[in-house]
Amino acid sequence: MAAGDLPRTVQCAQKGRILRERAHMGPDTAHEAAMARAGAARAGGARRAAGAMRDEPREAPPPYVGIDPEAALAELGPAIGTAGLAEISAACARGRADLAARGLEEGGARRLRRFSTWEITRYLIPVAPAHFRRVLKANPELPQGQAETEGGTRWFTLDEVLRLRAHLAAEGSRSKEYLPWRPEGQPAKIVAVANFKGGVGKTSTAAHLAMSAALDGYRVLVVDLDSQGSMTSIFGGKVADEWATVFPLLARHYARHLQEENRARVGRGDAPQALDDTLDEALKTTAGGVIQRTHWPNIDLIGAQLNLYWAEFQIPVWRMAARGWKLWDALGDSLAADGVLDDYDLVFLDTPPALGYLTINGLAAADILLVPTGASFLEFDSTGRFFDMLHATFASIEEGENMAARALGRPGIAFEWDAVRAIVTRYDGTQQAELAALMQAWLGRAMEPRRQEFTALIGQAGEQVRGIYEADPRDFNRDTYIRGRETFDATYAAFKRLLYGVWRRDERAAGGAG
Repeated sequence: MAAGDLPRTVQCAQKGRILRERAHMGPDTAHEAAMARAGAARAGGARRAAGAMRDEPREAPPPYVGIDPEAALAELGPAIGTAGLAEISAACARGRADLAARGLEEGGARRLRRFSTWEITRYLIPVAPAHFRRVLKANPELPQGQAETEGGTRWFTLDEVLRLRAHLAAEGSRSKEYLPWRPEGQPAKIVAVANFKGGVGKTSTAAHLAMSAALDGYRVLVVDLDSQGSMTSIFGGKVADEWATVFPLLARHYARHLQEENRARVGRGDAPQALDDTLDEALKTTAGGVIQRTHWPNIDLIGAQLNLYWAEFQIPVWRMAARGWKLWDALGDSLAADGVLDDYDLVFLDTPPALGYLTINGLAAADILLVPTGASFLEFDSTGRFFDMLHATFASIEEGENMAARALGRPGIAFEWDAVRAIVTRYDGTQQAELAALMQAWLGRAMEPRRQEFTALIGQAGEQVRGIYEADPRDFNRDTYIRGRETFDATYAAFKRLLYGVWRRDERAAGGAG
């Protein structure tokens, strides 16, 4: 018991005894007595602390301490062979089918949701709600939407929204941007979204930019170059084999090169080189044959599936057989030859997370290169190495081709992109602001200053196999929905500003601007 816990009378008696003792002691003796009492108090405190420690429960050891080998063996299961891999693959396939089905309507078709008057007038068409209602009332031949209750909010399909856009562009105020701008006579812009660092939101960024552009009124083609097929899944694509991907377009480009070489061979009196069945079949394929419609009325898709990865092995074989074949031009030339750049306003390429032959084709075809990256050291480090490899790869192609061109007296090649921008994705301002600011300082104009934040809406939409623009606002708190949209709307606004600048520069270069 501490001194303060004793009854007052006892405390007084102790103090009296101590005073009487001091009266009969010299200074040294009194000091020694005080020191002895202090030592006894410390010893008593230590004993009480030790007792308290004995009463506290002991902390559990770390989970990696005390693992029983016999128990671990019991949990291990048998070794896994190729048959076991097949079982895991089948389980994943069942899971994918189940998840994908959750985003489908009855009958297995995916259908884009309707858009409310509130969404249309806030996000899609620059018109006041009251004026929008007056336009509908004055033009009964226009889409009137559907109301779930008498006098309730009207909901419109995107196709109906596009028709309303066209009407307002023709009949409405000339000061309003009812239709997005594209300069007359300029081809579609090809946008590659690339990085070989996984998990940086590459496919998500490409998909949401495509959806944003479609909601803005552009005609969009999405090309999935990644054999994992994530972009294809987002847009509900069905791809049976590699012949429904970009593969036959690349093969056709090679086959046409061989045909040109064969004409030169015959002119020299040499025997032509035979084309195999694959190349013969590819010569019959056009881009229109592999483009499929999606549940978005103005987004089409060239999909991908696992067999597309075979192209990474076949393309170098073709290149070895014909050193004059410019493999990096295969995709861009094929899309241009088939009129794709006239049929669409924007083409988005989702590339694999590696700098292989498919990625090289996508990057060489692109006018604009977007590189998503996270605001962490590892992601920034990987992105820097990606740019290193880009430079090394395309500089090497230029050097090799231009050396041969100089020897033959032909013009050389020089790769050029209208714009290259890194974009910070999945941004957490509470933890990443300092590093993001440093990245901005280091990269300057090469990094888009607006950062794409990660919000609850993005996570919930991803769980339901759809983009955030496909998510029904009624499934969320309105503030949550607005915040979730704002981050992707800001990303699209930055991209659109980039696009407008590029198109304007092209228009001036072509002499179309005053």
